[in-house]
Amino acid sequence: MYLSSMTWDEAEEALRRRPVAMLPLGAAAKEHGLHLPLDNDAILADHLAARVAERVDVIVLPTLTYGYYPAFVEYPGSIHLEASTHQALIVDIARSMARHGCRRLYVLNTGISTCHPLEAARVALAEEDIRLAYTRLDAITDVERGLQEQEGGSHADELETSMMLACAPQVVRMERARKDYAPGRGPLTRVAGGPGVYSPTGAWGDPTLATAEKGRVLLDALVAHVVASVRELAAG
Repeated sequence: MYLSSMTWDEAEEALRRRPVAMLPLGAAAKEHGLHLPLDNDAILADHLAARVAERVDVIVLPTLTYGYYPAFVEYPGSIHLEASTHQALIVDIARSMARHGCRRLYVLNTGISTCHPLEAARVALAEEDIRLAYTRLDAITDVERGLQEQEGGSHADELETSMMLACAPQVVRMERARKDYAPGRGPLTRVAGGPGVYSPTGAWGDPTLATAEKGRVLLDALVAHVVASVRELAAG
């Protein structure tokens, strides 16, 4: 059930009958190294949403392709919203659904920094008796540890590249992938010695170790986690 393909009267009935709306969240303009496109996260969010929608009865909202991504602002093409702006977007979307009967929103979240405004939105909406839940990628940490060969990383790395090889291999340029990993914390920087973690490519990890086989395992784990989370939200 995709909201964007309905007429308004069909949406009215769907919002009354279905307990949960699902909002895919994935950047369409965020750097992902030299080997993955700027819309990497949007592709991933759409893939996951389609698979989840086959297994649970939800209304799938149009993918939100902008968000709070402060770690990537030095890289051209990356679009970043302030946390307060992102929070307000989520709150307004949830209120729009609640106005017509659907008071539970699940955000299929493909980011890490986005958890900050999502949690703030969850707290604010709870005061209005609107329930919000969202994906935390660390929910599949144990699966990642069983597959990971790289020494570290979390962005355009072995694991993320593997998922893209599994769900959208046509967009991956493996010939341009290269290891780019410097231990540290904070945003990525293109400037050697600058504030943050130095990454001349924009990746953080070793995407050369990526395989489609690893990606399929990761995607299956994420889908299973999201399905369980949506069912919990619907039943609660």
